[in-house]
Amino acid sequence: MKDSFFRSMTWLHTWVGLLFCWLLWLVFFAGTLSFFRQEISLWSKPELHQHSMVVQSSQQDLLDYGFNRLNSEASDAARWWISLPSERNPLLRVSHLPYAQPGEKASWVNHNLAADSKTPITTRETKGGSFFYRLHFDLHYMDRTTARWIVCLASLFMLVALISGIVIHKRIFKDMFQFRTGKGSRSWLDGHNLSSVLALPFHLMITYTGLITLIFTLFPYPAQTVYEEGVKEFRKDFYPERQRPQQSHETLSTPAFAQSLDHFFTNWPEQPISRIIIDHPQDAAAVMKIYGANRSEIKDEQAVWLYSGKTGELLNTVHLEDSAAAQLYGGMIAMHTGRLASTGLRWLYFLCGLAGCAMIATGCVMWAKRIRERQKPTQSASFGLKLVESLNLAAIMGLPLATAAFFYANRLLPVGHSGRADQEVLAFFLTWAGAAVFSAKWRSQQDWRTLALVNALAWLLLPLCNALTTQGNLISYANNGQWALFMFDILALLAAAVFYWQSNKLQPAQQTRPQRARAERAA
Repeated sequence: MKDSFFRSMTWLHTWVGLLFCWLLWLVFFAGTLSFFRQEISLWSKPELHQHSMVVQSSQQDLLDYGFNRLNSEASDAARWWISLPSERNPLLRVSHLPYAQPGEKASWVNHNLAADSKTPITTRETKGGSFFYRLHFDLHYMDRTTARWIVCLASLFMLVALISGIVIHKRIFKDMFQFRTGKGSRSWLDGHNLSSVLALPFHLMITYTGLITLIFTLFPYPAQTVYEEGVKEFRKDFYPERQRPQQSHETLSTPAFAQSLDHFFTNWPEQPISRIIIDHPQDAAAVMKIYGANRSEIKDEQAVWLYSGKTGELLNTVHLEDSAAAQLYGGMIAMHTGRLASTGLRWLYFLCGLAGCAMIATGCVMWAKRIRERQKPTQSASFGLKLVESLNLAAIMGLPLATAAFFYANRLLPVGHSGRADQEVLAFFLTWAGAAVFSAKWRSQQDWRTLALVNALAWLLLPLCNALTTQGNLISYANNGQWALFMFDILALLAAAVFYWQSNKLQPAQQTRPQRARAERAA
């Protein structure tokens, strides 16, 4: 009975892991990069690099400037938006949304300003880190609802694979300190066990909380039971700050925005502000929404204060004192996104995410290796084995190469070119498609080595490309204390070193023997 149970769990672990492993590789890879979403966005906009990251002005001074600018340039707008700079974002953003004409959709007019000098900054069009953030749960080029269902299903399979892996792992602690090189599929199993066990709490947390973030996609039924309109009405109740008041068409001659700010700063003097949104700023139904910064609190939604634009009185506070259920839900989402994390904790998230990528990649390769080792020399590979080997090479080597292409496109496409953000994404997917076509035809060990060398070269030259196309480089970043930009270049060089080391490990045996012999003679 015991052997039968473990055999069943092993079968379950193998197949639920294999069926969605390539999609999970994408989700983990893009999600890991998303922990530094704002830093990637900063790197993607070199126009910001010369501006100070230290904000000297107080929040009230910045807000006064934003209100004055909007009042003079967009007094008749439908919405105002003022985003204040933060430790990870140096910009003061002042935006407005005009009223839409019948049958048309209005677009935001954004003004990005240096927080220290208030000078306008025109940045290149780019998706930056937001591309990887959206990619890891919305995928791309497909309907958002469909994509989230697919990601939910893959996450469920991931959770089953993790739990069944724990069940069948008889030496879970011993395998933390065991890695045997040069043993074929045994080495891949050791790598799979090591990357799984070292970051196991993170793998369980990130998978389960990932499901929680999309829980109403999987289980809308409680909301449908309580609310007539289901999830839509539930969101209206749970997120009142996202609802827009109806326009009264009564002109507001003297808005009370200053009185509202005075009330806020008097009663919550220690609360930093992340942004302010005002609906219908020149209408009697105007509502000013002040969003507080969460800092390191374990919560996802920001506290919001809603004020009447006509009287200046406080209408409502949202997410200031949530219920226990709302705190649990928001806390899990905050743990998944890592928004609560300090710099050190964000790096721990990143390293654990890389361990998750290694866990998935080694599991994919190990399955194919085991099948190959069991075959007789004269036996031809099945279609399934060829498909798995091709998908392994396309995903594991193709995705990092496509990511490098995305960053090259950011630097090499003309700055003022229309639609350049979409062309960056196109460069990503075309490169990945090229790697997939290559993998469909060639998937031997030598072909793995070829793509490893291409990756090594691509990541090695990326800091050089950055230095030649911008005014910054690795040395200037260190001298100026721009550590986010400095670490981007360092990580690119580390990625190049890892891929080069991997290419050496993939050298055919007949090439490595003479090198080993020369080394022994030299010793």
